[in-house]
Amino acid sequence: MAVITDISQLDPDKHYTYADYLTWKFDETVELIKGKILKMSPAPRTRHQRISWKLTFFIESILQKTKCNAFAAPFDVRLYDKTKSQKARKEIHTVVQPDLCIICDQNKIDEYGCMGAPDLIVEILSPGNSTKEMRTKFNLYEESGVKEYWIVDPEHQTVHLFYADEQDKYQLSKIYLYEDILQSVIFPELKINLKEVFPEESL
Repeated sequence: MAVITDISQLDPDKHYTYADYLTWKFDETVELIKGKILKMSPAPRTRHQRISWKLTFFIESILQKTKCNAFAAPFDVRLYDKTKSQKARKEIHTVVQPDLCIICDQNKIDEYGCMGAPDLIVEILSPGNSTKEMRTKFNLYEESGVKEYWIVDPEHQTVHLFYADEQDKYQLSKIYLYEDILQSVIFPELKINLKEVFPEESL
């Protein structure tokens, strides 16, 4: 097998596996969505990083007395369709790097990241995020069994909070605004004053 040292060596029409992903030796960061390569946006802007750091700080401080762990990108999360058989899950075709995630099942955490769905995932929008990309991830997280999903919009200073209902379908809990106190559905103790998250200045 030829060593892949440049992303241009990959065929965008080919389906790859996590085993392939581990052999790639180039600098660009990519995600793998059902075997297809998804190039990630360029390095996040300062506003994005500030929001990420503040959310991580608040989440970690609230959950530190629980068995749950919070992780920030870069952190590989390997996903599979939970409706598939155990045999079909063995070959992983999806690897994503959410901006933030919370994992309570310690058995899912290994030296490579997370194997299986985190309990909660946070994605922070960047100028490079396309509508198609966000729709793809919404559907992916829903079918993979992620219980709660936040989409953070720095430009409009909002958070769309979705949670999985009894049929494992996402429902919109609320659109939180700058002046609101965000409260998780699956972690009721997780409350965050968004005024302390969103920077007042625009970068």
